[in-house]
Amino acid sequence: MAKNDGIDDRLPTSLTDLHIHVGGAVAPHILYAIAMQQGFKLPTKSYWEFVDLITIRPGTTHSLDEYLKVMHEWTEKIQSSPAAMERAVYEIIGKEYRSSRVEHIELRFNPMKRNQGGERDLDHIIHASLRGMDQACLEYGVKACLIFCFAREFTYAQNEILLDKAIKYQARGVLGIDLAGPESNNLELRLKDAQAYERLFTRARAAGLKTTVHTGETSHTSGEGVVAALRYLKPHRIGHGIRAAYHDEALDMLKDSGVVLELCPSSNLATGAVKDLAELGYVINRFRERKIPFTINTDGPYLLDTSLAKECTMLLDANILSTTELAESFRVARQASFIPS
Repeated sequence: MAKNDGIDDRLPTSLTDLHIHVGGAVAPHILYAIAMQQGFKLPTKSYWEFVDLITIRPGTTHSLDEYLKVMHEWTEKIQSSPAAMERAVYEIIGKEYRSSRVEHIELRFNPMKRNQGGERDLDHIIHASLRGMDQACLEYGVKACLIFCFAREFTYAQNEILLDKAIKYQARGVLGIDLAGPESNNLELRLKDAQAYERLFTRARAAGLKTTVHTGETSHTSGEGVVAALRYLKPHRIGHGIRAAYHDEALDMLKDSGVVLELCPSSNLATGAVKDLAELGYVINRFRERKIPFTINTDGPYLLDTSLAKECTMLLDANILSTTELAESFRVARQASFIPS
């Protein structure tokens, strides 16, 4: 049965999404309008071709690199202005609330990937994003924060600038930092990388920022990336972490540390982190057996043509989670949120 708002009544009445990338969460018609307003010359002849360009269909991507290419090549490019980011953040929060009753939402992005190689001012990009967030929170009565993503492909100096900006705008609602990007050229967190990122993460925590790390999210990585992240970076949460299910040391460290996993089912299927729902069920069961806390999130709602409500319904219908277990995952999410109670 469904309630009058069309949302599955097996779902909790208030949801929390801890893992949403701004680059994958803006509706196609909004992105198209922004592109037209900014005079982008798109490689498509119609709106519908544009939708196909920026949407991941089942079976159309087979790796994280392919997934990220879609997001970086066009969505982040179109969002590269203060006006675009203000509208993008505003629209994402409103859509998540209307579609899934998401009342606590954490949005992440890399401001330096929105400033056109230095042509735009970072502070203007950030201020605009915060304005969009504030307006949406005021209108919908939700709580939200921003997380800045370090990029694996960036230099230490570039990521340090991002940390400086996160600290500068912490009081305005930038509450965390993340480490993201393709792992194809950095399958595991090598010692030299770990030492550099360790300095940044230590400084972030000292400044009161929360931390999360993308790792263990592709089929060609092992749980070693999770082990290295836990050992050197000591994050509060880990984005994805799927491959830890196949690595006993990673499972033990996750259990002992209490670090929360940010699972994104449709994303993990799209990137090949798991090959199908059956494997996803196996992975989640491994975490459940070890009593490792995990949450359910969307990653890129429009990029993946999903919503948090759809993610939950998919897991319930596949008997991967019970309603009680699903409710528990959202209790964990609220407790693990970077947004203060």
